[in-house]
Amino acid sequence: MAELRYDGRVALITGAGGGLGREYALMFAARGASVVVNDLGGGPSGDGDGTKIADKVVAEIRAKGGKAVANYDSVEEGEKLVQTALDHFGRIDIIVNNAGIIRDRSFARISDTDWDLIHRVHVRGAFLITRAAWPHMKKQKYGRIIMTSSASGLYGNFGQANYSAAKMGLVGLCNTLSIEGTKYNIHCNTIAPIAGSRLTEDIIPEEIFKLLKAEAVAPVVLYLCHEECEENGGVFESGAGWVGQVKVQRAEGVVFATEAAKLTPENVRDSWSTVGDMSTCHYPTAAGDSTVLVVQSFENAKRDITRSTTSAEEDGFNPSLAIGQKFPSAQFSYTPNDVILYALGVGASTSQPDHLKFLFELNEDFCTLPSFAVLLGQKGMGNLFMGRIPGLRDIDITKILHGEQYLEVFKPMPTSGTLTTESQIADIVDKGSGALILTETKAYNENKELLSLSQSAIFLVGAGGFGGRKKSEKAKLTVKPPSRSPDASMKEKTSIDQAALYRLTGDANPLHIDPAFAAMGGFSKPILHGLCSFGFSCRHVLKQFADNDVTKFKAVKCRFAKPVLPGQTIQTDMWREGNRIHFQTKVAETGTVVISGAYVDLINLAPQPTVVEPAASESSLASDVLFQELGRQLSEHPDLVKKAKGIFLYIITKDGKEASQWTLDLKTAGGAVYRGQPKTGKSNVTVTIADADFVDLVSGKLSGQQAFMTGRLKVKGNVMLLQKISQLLVAKAKL
Repeated sequence: MAELRYDGRVALITGAGGGLGREYALMFAARGASVVVNDLGGGPSGDGDGTKIADKVVAEIRAKGGKAVANYDSVEEGEKLVQTALDHFGRIDIIVNNAGIIRDRSFARISDTDWDLIHRVHVRGAFLITRAAWPHMKKQKYGRIIMTSSASGLYGNFGQANYSAAKMGLVGLCNTLSIEGTKYNIHCNTIAPIAGSRLTEDIIPEEIFKLLKAEAVAPVVLYLCHEECEENGGVFESGAGWVGQVKVQRAEGVVFATEAAKLTPENVRDSWSTVGDMSTCHYPTAAGDSTVLVVQSFENAKRDITRSTTSAEEDGFNPSLAIGQKFPSAQFSYTPNDVILYALGVGASTSQPDHLKFLFELNEDFCTLPSFAVLLGQKGMGNLFMGRIPGLRDIDITKILHGEQYLEVFKPMPTSGTLTTESQIADIVDKGSGALILTETKAYNENKELLSLSQSAIFLVGAGGFGGRKKSEKAKLTVKPPSRSPDASMKEKTSIDQAALYRLTGDANPLHIDPAFAAMGGFSKPILHGLCSFGFSCRHVLKQFADNDVTKFKAVKCRFAKPVLPGQTIQTDMWREGNRIHFQTKVAETGTVVISGAYVDLINLAPQPTVVEPAASESSLASDVLFQELGRQLSEHPDLVKKAKGIFLYIITKDGKEASQWTLDLKTAGGAVYRGQPKTGKSNVTVTIADADFVDLVSGKLSGQQAFMTGRLKVKGNVMLLQKISQLLVAKAKL
């Protein structure tokens, strides 16, 4: 695991003479940062001053080979503190607003001085220091700021009205700074430490005080201040080795919008339990969320009014009534026999030794195929055919087509049990020639743990043109496969009785067994279920890339294009891009594509050999081996791949001429490094640099800033993305 370093960074820590501040300063310095140790030297109540404690911390840092300088100014002289950093180290990257005092009094006894002094030190001090550093951070497009709140600020505490108000004020300041600083790569977060300090040593019992060590909080602050951390605007409590995020929680609430339920004190009183019902709560993250919630609540209320007064609209096709409708919870009980029946239904066979784990309940590795969870989604789809949904009660089931399917599993499916399913109409989209109905089903085990999420896209032919949205933000999208030849392909012939077998898993539509009914649908013979072909392909991917390990299966998405006839051969072509396996399914005998835009997301896979080695005929460049090493490092930094989400094109020159191109693709799941132009999409950043300069840049002999300013490093596109991949450029450690 790569150590988080702060080499070249300058950190200003206020109140760093002891307790938390001292621990922050020591740890930052130990990891390469230059530190300004600020402490006025006063007592817990803010009186007195002195230089001794700040000097002592500086001496401690320097004795260990670190860089530090003391500052003795009050935090109300913010410009002086920041100037100390600029004078001695030339920049300011990190501010930890840690300094504080307490003057505890019951509310009735708080004097003006008690109130004002607390706010001057905590809130005004943090404001003045941060304001002084802000233009420097904006100019360098980098900054990390920590505000220090407390449990008293978040929840209140007797005798600390002044302190609580100030500490909560810092949360509000942080919230706004995190918004205003985003485009300049300035992040601001709040820490609420649970630690022993000079402020609390006389308050907390001695045996507990000993557990609340400052070193049990400092690592959290250091991570929040690292360039790798993308957290912004968060509030985190931490102490004694524990850390957790704190969020604002808001109930669904009540709308008083009808004649029968006007906004009156009496109606508010009678609905008060619902006003505070947090069973369906929200976690707002922006001020505008409140307005959005009010608008949505009124729209829902109007829909409820319509639903209660216009039964005729319930009986026809009315998407506005149907969207959001929840179906009654249902129980889904199954046994190992059902698990085995499903496996047989999607082509598992005793002729394959590695299939016994899916077919024999006494096998030591007996398990459930992940795609079995799709059967739970049929509970939701079934409601579409039974006329139970207002706004969808009068639809022609012969015009319903299963268009797309998404399935995500959060835990491996048990081999037996009773699950609870909750389904709803997630959205309805106007496709012109028809309506696309999105149904979602969540399945929970007996412990109320979420096991799976199934989303079915049902196309209702002829129901379009109602003026609805053309796209849905809730829909899981299909993805085109790479343009290269498949990395793997599997063929498997279906049985002539495959549809008859699969329908026993729950989909008893006569289209799949009755020739007369199939003829009514325009088919020469009964067709195979789309979800049966889906199950075949999921098995193929699991076999090819996960060695049939069901714990590695995360999610699958596909579009059903054409039907398969029982007895035909299913061919699954597969492409690996990191942890995502794209696949396309076709009938081998005809070449007809039956499943398109499909992928399976796997987890915990062995690193993919994504690096394309130079051809033997190409001249070798020193940078080639570095790019090959970058490809190998991707597997060690999955969080980076997830956060960067960019495509980087490197143009390598030699003797003033272009000699090579390499692509670092962090948009593809798992990431990829290969020679040449991006295979999918356009580059977000294009970097032009000489071969020798790139080697010097990676080895640390040449700084990125120096190379950029002197024209040796040329960058086009989103420059800020380069900072997110800086940790990958440490290949020197492995060469």
